[in-house]
Amino acid sequence: MKRIALLLMVLLCLFVSTAFAEEDLLAEIIPEETVTLDVFDQLANYSGEQIGWFGQVMLEKFNVKLNIIQDADGVYETRMVDGNLGDIVIWGSDSDEYLQAVEKGMLFDWEEDDILADYGAYIAETFPLALQKNRNLSGGTLYGFGHDVSADPRNRQNFMYTWDMRWDLYKQLGYPEVKTLDDVVEVLAQMKEICPTGDNGKPTYGMSIFSDWDGNMVMYVKSTATAYYGYDEFGFGLYDPVEQKYYHALLEDGPYYQALKFFNKLYQRGLLDPDSQTQGYDGAVEDMQNGVAFFSPFNFLASGLYNSDAHAAEGKAMYPVVPTEATPLCYGQNAYGGNRIWSIGAKTEYPELCMAIINWLSTPEGRMTLEYGPKDVCWYYDENGMTQFTELGRAAKLDGKTQMEGGYSGTFEDGNFKMNNTTWSLDSINPDSAGETFNYRSWASFMTEASSEIEADWRAKTGVATPDEELAKTAYKLSLGTTYSESPKSDELMVIWNQCADCVKTYSWRAIFAKDDAEFEALFDEMVTKANEYGYDQCVAFQENEAARRAAAENEVKALIEQLDAE
Repeated sequence: MKRIALLLMVLLCLFVSTAFAEEDLLAEIIPEETVTLDVFDQLANYSGEQIGWFGQVMLEKFNVKLNIIQDADGVYETRMVDGNLGDIVIWGSDSDEYLQAVEKGMLFDWEEDDILADYGAYIAETFPLALQKNRNLSGGTLYGFGHDVSADPRNRQNFMYTWDMRWDLYKQLGYPEVKTLDDVVEVLAQMKEICPTGDNGKPTYGMSIFSDWDGNMVMYVKSTATAYYGYDEFGFGLYDPVEQKYYHALLEDGPYYQALKFFNKLYQRGLLDPDSQTQGYDGAVEDMQNGVAFFSPFNFLASGLYNSDAHAAEGKAMYPVVPTEATPLCYGQNAYGGNRIWSIGAKTEYPELCMAIINWLSTPEGRMTLEYGPKDVCWYYDENGMTQFTELGRAAKLDGKTQMEGGYSGTFEDGNFKMNNTTWSLDSINPDSAGETFNYRSWASFMTEASSEIEADWRAKTGVATPDEELAKTAYKLSLGTTYSESPKSDELMVIWNQCADCVKTYSWRAIFAKDDAEFEALFDEMVTKANEYGYDQCVAFQENEAARRAAAENEVKALIEQLDAE
């Protein structure tokens, strides 16, 4: 017993001394005068200084201000020419532009001078597979890691494509049967008849969308195809992770075509906000918050914006209404991390400080803070280690316009984490909790009795307590988390690729707003013709090869899961 007690004493001393050593290192790099760090961010929906509560957290912990630089047209190219991407650099993809930056020496080596070991110790200890993936991707040198890291590849994430619809209106209509995309159109038309205006007096629509996140295709079109068919976005087209089959975007009667036609049907019926292409992200968010739009395939752009306590008190809410023929996509958790990379610019004057900030964002407290606000002000762990919202935190998560308290200024929405990337997967187990995930929707404290009459009605009708349970009842398709990263494209292919992407997006929006079926078909045919003239077949050939590489990576993870299950 004495030996055990002595060993425990030694371990405690080591832990305490390590903690003090880390604090001492951190204290050495906190600037005496406030420093502004440039964050070049390909994921940002915001440009300028990080304001509000998260800006205050950064000042309190690191004495820094964050200047968010959006990746608008020409910004990446200009910064590459200037030779300075910024201090913290966040990538929307780990392929072409990221690999160009690696090749040209634009990123900081995380293992140079023990930066990672000294100031990123939590990342080094917790995300080893994600770090190794980056080394492999970057020619053996470590420049960062990808988003949404998980500890166990056997687990799935909560559903993101949840088919959120105005349940109060659906109830008022008598819970009509919804089997197909055409049925969705009909139900939305009936909703508009009984609810012609939103909270702000604006005419209502079935959907209100935006173009800010368009990539190779129109984001909402490919996402609706993903939500309905269970095919993941994949270059120019979609990929079935079960059959491991690739469907290119311009395939006649293919998934992208069918989803595009769905949006045109909405438009022809007066159910699509005519400002959708030009209003931007903020305009679509405002429409959803004010009940102007009745439906979205995403939870975070639907119930996550609309389901406030104020709306619940009025008997209004959005909950899943999944077409019975839909096979929604669900993502598996990824121990290797995703493709949205955290990195540090090679020219930064503050590599240690940047590393320390990314490391803190990767701790459980940092992950919780960027999602829910400051600890003890918005959330806390109870005596049993279970996660709880404060009254302010719950209100803020359900209504971003909630005014902050506890010394933090502005609304919760004002101070939202503007970097728009993640470290831990939201559905991973939070190591600081008593076995709960980072996702508030799964906390025991949040999954108690229904908080409103409208939620109670949804639960009674569906027989489940959460949207995730409802989606789990469907014939969903699972996309495993793997080491797959897209191969770099040649300069010649990039020229063709960008021309085809502009063509697909331009003509897709025109087709969405076609006045009738004949015009829609003519525009789709013209899109195919134009894209083929640019060399679209080369893009398809490239992507078919990528599909084979992705399938091989998936098969490796399947083998790993079998091995873990056997142990």
